[in-house]
Amino acid sequence: MSENPTETQGSIKLSTKSVNLYYGNHHALGDITFDIPSCAITAIIGPSGCGKSTLLRLFNRMNDLIPSVTVTGDVFLNDVPIYGKDMDVVSLRQKIGMVFQKPNVFPMSIYENVAIGPKHHGIRSKRELMEIAERCLKQASLWDEVKDMLSKPGLGLALGQQQRLCIARALAVEPEVLLMDESCSALDPQSTMKIEDLMQELAKKYTIIIVTHNMEQAARVSHMSAFMMIDENKIGRLHEYSDTHQMFINPKDKLTEDYITGRFG
Repeated sequence: MSENPTETQGSIKLSTKSVNLYYGNHHALGDITFDIPSCAITAIIGPSGCGKSTLLRLFNRMNDLIPSVTVTGDVFLNDVPIYGKDMDVVSLRQKIGMVFQKPNVFPMSIYENVAIGPKHHGIRSKRELMEIAERCLKQASLWDEVKDMLSKPGLGLALGQQQRLCIARALAVEPEVLLMDESCSALDPQSTMKIEDLMQELAKKYTIIIVTHNMEQAARVSHMSAFMMIDENKIGRLHEYSDTHQMFINPKDKLTEDYITGRFG
């Protein structure tokens, strides 16, 4: 558990103000309000079905892809409302990248997996694309393992390597925020450790938000923790939000303590 980033960085990267989300008539998220600091790792924790992944997908508008979703309230990136009419969603998703639970490596070479984003955004120089690929693979702690096999299929890599390749691909379009939805849950302990070390290194430059069921992982890597629960009406709500050290050592609420100590969930 690192020192409170709000004391060291001070700036807010993302914030929500009274956000509600509905799937048709189902009220899934209720009145979510919190601020996420820059250059830090924020963990979203809570039992299954409480809306953690739905909340994560708010930040790059992935929920827009689901029919019948309605969002009210405001979500801000650098104080700019991302649900405003003038927001370019493609540009938003360039700024806020996402890494999923299972590696979604594209059926192409390792190099092309990383270069595809920059190519899409207009970069054509082979030299520049190779420089981007090398830089991002190094950022993802993968370069030394794949530098002599960049033309080989990305799907031929081990699972943990595939996940780091997905992180490299996300970094290639120079995002400001990286969303990670249970990104270690399918990995072995050694690969998980590499991803956790990588998160902490990347947090020096990027804002990282993770969803995790692993309380030990949240305690190890995150600076801030957001504990979610469903209420009596099955609405997902933000129950407690504080720096991770405070939450895990001295939670404000008995329900939070019961969850993080494994009494339920």
